[in-house]
Amino acid sequence: MNKPADDIVLDVCGLEPPEPLERILEALSDLDPGRRLCVMIGREPFPLYRILEQNGFAHQTRCREDFIYEVLIWHRNKN
Repeated sequence: MNKPADDIVLDVCGLEPPEPLERILEALSDLDPGRRLCVMIGREPFPLYRILEQNGFAHQTRCREDFIYEVLIWHRNKN
């Protein structure tokens, strides 16, 4: 995943639920339009996807070779 220098990186690997989700939601509440949040997490965050969709965010997920998931999140454009 290509990460521009202004992306915010949040590593929640190793945290027990619900702390990863809480930290992600907190970071999203401060995410300015035009910026992206790149989350590193040790499992695919299926519950997060629905929350993102309902709150106007888009995302892209990939599983790295070390089995860490990178989830890139940004504000969805309103057309």
